[in-house]
Amino acid sequence: MEKSYTDTNAETIDRWVEEGWEWGVPIDHSTFENAKNGVWDVLLTPTRPVPHEWFGGLRGKRLLGLASGGGQQMPVFAALGAECTVMDYSQRQLDSEVAAARREGYSIRTVRGDMTKRFPFEDGEFDLIFHPVSNCYIKDVLHVWRECARVLKPGGRLLSGTDHFVNYLVDDDEERIINRLPFDPLADPEQMAQLIKNDCGVQFSHTLEEQITGQLRAGFTLLDLYEDTNGSGRLHELNVPTMLAMLSVKK
Repeated sequence: MEKSYTDTNAETIDRWVEEGWEWGVPIDHSTFENAKNGVWDVLLTPTRPVPHEWFGGLRGKRLLGLASGGGQQMPVFAALGAECTVMDYSQRQLDSEVAAARREGYSIRTVRGDMTKRFPFEDGEFDLIFHPVSNCYIKDVLHVWRECARVLKPGGRLLSGTDHFVNYLVDDDEERIINRLPFDPLADPEQMAQLIKNDCGVQFSHTLEEQITGQLRAGFTLLDLYEDTNGSGRLHELNVPTMLAMLSVKK
């Protein structure tokens, strides 16, 4: 059977984690203890912490970390009293979650799942979904928003970080516009060659219409948002927003 692009991405991220990828290194014990004492922050995008009020309180909440493995956010949410499930297609990211949970002595449910498929959860199973930047690794964003709506209870919150189209326009030095949009390596061999050269997995650009209007069409109400930069590189140095974080609620 031919390997899917999501399988390629899972293998790529597994390797990145083994090589010390910053988004695959679990928080340390002191950070966990600080969270238990009410001192904490988490990221949906590279640099700006998520406002605490976006969560609406976490104690006793059923929380899904969607494509959120790596042991960076779930330990914090567990320390704050949430009942955590994490779904990721990278086994190494899930392994990091299990290692952090064993070290700190809390329970977590890990599910290896491809978010381009139907999520392996019941309707209305969760109170909150935390979804950091990751839908750049899938082509159909609307499917993800619809599945998020399905597995959230009415009034449930979706906190999502998204990488929109700006990063896919420019060259490696972020100085020249070289690509047409959409950036779709499955349709454009030259774009796929760029990704292979830079060891980026298989990535896709998405418009603000896909990210924002997609959530509205899936049954969400947008409550708040903020922009962020890449955290490094020329676009970051020029303070060009390339990321978007959103707080939405299921109707």
